[in-house]
Amino acid sequence: MIAPLLAGAQQASHANWGSVDGTALAHACAVSIASATAATIIIAVGGIPLGYLLARTPGRAMSALGFLVQLPLALPPLASGILLLFLVGFSTPLGHALGGALTDSFAGIVLAEVFVASPFLIIAARSAFASADPILEGVGSTLGHRPLELFFRVSVPIAWPAILPGLLLAWLRAFGEFGATVMVAYHPYSLPVYTYVAFGAQGLPAMLPVLLPTLIIALGIMILSGSLTDRRRTPAGELAAPSAPLRASALPLAPHDRSREPGSASPPSSHSERTTLALQLHKRLGSFRLNLAWSPHARRLAILGPSGSGKSLTLKLIAGIEPCDAGSIVVNGVELSGRDPAERAVAYVPQSYGLFPHLTVLEQLEFPVGAEPLSARHWIDRLGLHGLERRRPDALSLGQQQRVALARALVRPANLLLLDEPFSALDAPLRSHLRQELLALQRELAAVTILVTHDPAEAALLADELLLIENGLALQVGSTLDVFRRPVNERAARLLGAENAAEGTAVGPDRISIGRGVTLAVAGPALTPGDRIGWSCSPARARITAAGAYPGAVESVTLSGIDRQVTVRLGEARIRLFDGQCAAHPGDSCRVDIDPDSIQIWPLP
Repeated sequence: MIAPLLAGAQQASHANWGSVDGTALAHACAVSIASATAATIIIAVGGIPLGYLLARTPGRAMSALGFLVQLPLALPPLASGILLLFLVGFSTPLGHALGGALTDSFAGIVLAEVFVASPFLIIAARSAFASADPILEGVGSTLGHRPLELFFRVSVPIAWPAILPGLLLAWLRAFGEFGATVMVAYHPYSLPVYTYVAFGAQGLPAMLPVLLPTLIIALGIMILSGSLTDRRRTPAGELAAPSAPLRASALPLAPHDRSREPGSASPPSSHSERTTLALQLHKRLGSFRLNLAWSPHARRLAILGPSGSGKSLTLKLIAGIEPCDAGSIVVNGVELSGRDPAERAVAYVPQSYGLFPHLTVLEQLEFPVGAEPLSARHWIDRLGLHGLERRRPDALSLGQQQRVALARALVRPANLLLLDEPFSALDAPLRSHLRQELLALQRELAAVTILVTHDPAEAALLADELLLIENGLALQVGSTLDVFRRPVNERAARLLGAENAAEGTAVGPDRISIGRGVTLAVAGPALTPGDRIGWSCSPARARITAAGAYPGAVESVTLSGIDRQVTVRLGEARIRLFDGQCAAHPGDSCRVDIDPDSIQIWPLP
């Protein structure tokens, strides 16, 4: 690659510098620079939107179009020029109508350069848009922005670092285009055509002076490309500090404390009115079908289910990011399913947090339509983001990113706050801390909070009403306490974190027999004597004690961290419990206490 450049440099002393027509060379350079610039502008105006459509629009028609726009890369440049002459030549209908204005003219040069150079940008743009997370546009739509606004304010800025090299390559390809240009527009001379003419008239000794402007311009463009790329890679603000425990001052203030602060902004929401919600959702994605009907009555809601059950899809349907095939979404008596996401007054925080990589923290909070500086400042202070305003997402820790995403969602008044597994990417201590922050925040907000999670502990802490979902269908709906106490079946119990699953028989309204003369006391709704039931208990709420209510036998003892994991035979069941104080050994008899409130009951078929 370097050898031809070195060979040319060695011939500098033999070059015929006096044979160069400086005026003609300068004019040819000006023609090539101007035509390449004009062609690149045209390519950018049409190619960037086309690249977006090719990346975002599925279907065979778009695949065929994507193939066709790359065809000039495979064609010899002369063949490209001949094809253009079939379209704009003087004898063609278009050429005749325009009086030959598109041949042997500056416009003809631009046309030829657009045809051969546009694939470089279109391919780069399509790849850039395809690699960008489409959820960012969905989040932007829930913040009040229309598709065209999102294209210019979100999609293009995010893809721009990858689009820019495509633009520069397109300019360089247009600047150096010869084959198509010489066929369509021999006059006026572009720099490649002038070089060809000079070579034919004066031979090789005159070529180095002619090539020198080309090399200088190409080198300048490459240096500019590297400079712009390096600048785009430089993050704004400071780098994130190493992970550290959250300070007490960063914890949320209670609502009454906040209102007492002189000059502080009032929270943007209150409990003056209760938001009502009714859902009928039907959606098919490939072989997966979601069919849900849910009319909750609580303000703090959770959707719990395994991966792939349709939890995240449910939130996207409510937010309008995905369209429903059928059904309805009614909030406060208003049907939302036919409305644009920007009009739904729904705040949405995706699992990835959906922060725009090109915006600082303050710009994220100013992005929602109608965002007020006073409200942004309130949530910066409220969620402990002070001092981070100039940082971009790549300079924030995961916990900080989560808080920024939550603050951005709350800047714009909303009836629903949708949280898609907001703690899944956090380590255990930070997850526990931020759960408590969200719990405190829920007490302040009038908005209905819908939390998607696969963690039963999160659902129990942060929701008063629970929807269990599996394979796109509602498995169980009800108050969190009732669902945890009385799962509809063993599968539901397992989703709720049930361990030690076993079988028994109801022998009273609050007692079950589990075999070998052992009868357990249970809490919750009355049982029907004689019913066969499944049951489980939490290992954390069962203990081996000298005065325990139930007789058992130790089967195994295993060290698990700082605790001992003890397996006990209790009636016909085996249960595991954790007891660091247990001194029993396998084969020993023991007495066990189980909290009746920790026992889950479900019917057996």
